[in-house]
Amino acid sequence: MQTTIHPTAIVHPGAVLGTGVVVGPYAIIEDEVRIGDATVIDAGAQIKRFTTLGTGNHVHSMACVGGEPQDLKFHGEESRLEIGDRNKIREFSTIHRGTEGGGGLTRVGSDNLMMAYSHIAHDCVVGDNNVLANAATLAGHVVVGNEVVVGGLSAVHQFVTIGDFAFIGGKTGVAQDVPPFMLAVGERATLRGLNLIGLRRHGFSSEEISALKSAYKLIWRSNQERNEVMQQVETELGSFSQVMKLLEFIRASKRGTITPERI
Repeated sequence: MQTTIHPTAIVHPGAVLGTGVVVGPYAIIEDEVRIGDATVIDAGAQIKRFTTLGTGNHVHSMACVGGEPQDLKFHGEESRLEIGDRNKIREFSTIHRGTEGGGGLTRVGSDNLMMAYSHIAHDCVVGDNNVLANAATLAGHVVVGNEVVVGGLSAVHQFVTIGDFAFIGGKTGVAQDVPPFMLAVGERATLRGLNLIGLRRHGFSSEEISALKSAYKLIWRSNQERNEVMQQVETELGSFSQVMKLLEFIRASKRGTITPERI
């Protein structure tokens, strides 16, 4: 399949485009960019220097991919943005490359949907099959797992980690880590139980969901000391890989996890 570049598009001679790439009117592709096969760059989109896009991506009109980080410590040093395959980056979305303080790399996986006006800041690591709804914002150094939904107009504080299968409701401010499988909602995010709809949609069995519910109640609704209750959960429910994943996430958290709202 032939690569097609509109006559009004500006493609730097140093950019490398795969086969079947489509570049729309007035799009700009800078030097030292690599774009994989069958990727579509719509009208007016910009792919900035030091950016790599995999195959089958679609960058919609006016999105800016690979811009310099919004970090006062950044002084123009070389850093990179690497994006996987089959991502949809909608209108006016922005994804920034890394900084020296974050290893110089922002990384986005595959099969993600970044809706209009969403933002992924410098040094973020985003996994696969995630959805950032309209105007969802990830600050610098945020880590997002797989199968995560971040609701519209939500903001995630720098250095926060969001676990797999978590769901963050719209207009939510997230200042601490969000454990996997959980539902987080509120002006300042609090846990509201399991992401039950998401878990069922992804084929979790009733036994797995029941085990996670029991773990949730023990960890966040009992009055036991945290280390003691974590050990109890591991002893009683450790045969479920999902429960062990939850425990490992909590133990590894550096910022601490969000908790349920106090009643």
